[in-house]
Amino acid sequence: MKLVNETGVAVKYKSQRKRRIITNTFAYIFLIALCLIWVLPIIGVFMTALRNEKGVATTFIPAKGFTFDNFARLFVDKNFTSMFPYLRWVGNTLLVALLSMLISTVFTISVAYTMSRLRFKSRKTLMNVNLILGMFPGFMSMIAVYNILSVLQLDGKLIALVIVYSASSGMGFYVAKGFFDTISKSLDEAAKIDGASNAKVFFKIIFPLSKPIIVYTMLLSFMGPWVDYIFSSIILGDQTQNYTIAVGLYQLISSIDREVEYFTTFFAGASLISIPIMTLFLLTQKYYVGGITGGAVKG
Repeated sequence: MKLVNETGVAVKYKSQRKRRIITNTFAYIFLIALCLIWVLPIIGVFMTALRNEKGVATTFIPAKGFTFDNFARLFVDKNFTSMFPYLRWVGNTLLVALLSMLISTVFTISVAYTMSRLRFKSRKTLMNVNLILGMFPGFMSMIAVYNILSVLQLDGKLIALVIVYSASSGMGFYVAKGFFDTISKSLDEAAKIDGASNAKVFFKIIFPLSKPIIVYTMLLSFMGPWVDYIFSSIILGDQTQNYTIAVGLYQLISSIDREVEYFTTFFAGASLISIPIMTLFLLTQKYYVGGITGGAVKG
């Protein structure tokens, strides 16, 4: 009887193991296919940047081989850089992104901590209003924003972009608030019994425990200005020297003649500008994931 039971358990175990292997095999095949779908366009961008031919190519493998001339043109071709100052555009974008990141992070974390820890009249009303306003895309307000900036004589200036990217950043506090909600309030109460103020509680207790959500907020605040085109193109207008990289690169393919001439150069510039973002994301990936998962526990 015991032998029969052991045989039955062994058969059941082998059946489960076989089923698990089959399931895992299909899962890995699906993930590999998904990975290829994501990676192939990236490979295509870099291959286009290295093409030794002008215009839009008709073959995946370039007929004339590869070259680094498209990258060199961005920096050493004086005829090109006089019309399209790539390095200046990168510098403008970096300046706007860094300033926006610092200001936006302060705003977002401050609002999130306030909504999570403090209780005051109309708190829920403000959160509901913010939730409703967040359902409307930001570009709906760009004409009104431009008119305000124009009256203030800030249109065409980089400081205007910093103001636009930072001004409403506090509205994106929900994920950070969810993260703060996961930190036990007993820590706050113990500190306040010892005489600590709300500010001291935040900087001495909450802040050291909030590295994932702070890095997550900084990363998102940096990426927004780095890749934005809509607001930049409207606010900067024809101020070529103040263009960010998204607006500047678009000028390379803004007409048929330029598209034929600078198509591969456009991809070279796009390839270079993607490297800082990829590097930043890889370096902060664990904090990014921690911020998302921590902020998703409570709303």
